[in-house]
Amino acid sequence: MKRIGILSDTHGFLNPALANFFANCDEIWHAGDWGSDVAEPLEKLKPIKGVYGNIDGQSIRNTYPEYLHFEVEGIKVFMIHIAGYPQHYAPSFRNIIKNYKADLLICGHSHILRVMKDPINNWLLINPGACGNNGFQKVNTAVRLIISDGKMSDLEVWEQKRT
Repeated sequence: MKRIGILSDTHGFLNPALANFFANCDEIWHAGDWGSDVAEPLEKLKPIKGVYGNIDGQSIRNTYPEYLHFEVEGIKVFMIHIAGYPQHYAPSFRNIIKNYKADLLICGHSHILRVMKDPINNWLLINPGACGNNGFQKVNTAVRLIISDGKMSDLEVWEQKRT
């Protein structure tokens, strides 16, 4: 069993409340647009998997790839910053995903929290929204869930009104 914390679009701001939300997690996954001064404190909390986003500079791009494909507890995960959502996927994502099988798609970029099943590709899409202080969103969000024996469960959303 793995407890996973998922966030995206921090844009250089790591909300201290996330430490409590991710306290029981085994890993934290960041779906890009880290910004500066986020990776190091996040890495001190838990082991990290992440991808770079469109605003990220060279230091993040040298540390984290454009996309990741890996397996956790029998679930095939694909993570990329810009994917879109079912029937509205970005062309670049459609070209990349052709070569991979996924049960869980993690993405960011839109600043909009989305958890939805793709009926055509049969994967669960999780976009944790944004939890930084830049962007149009009025509420910051992140997600955590449990992955165990090929199943995902206990998905929870963290929300905090932006100050």
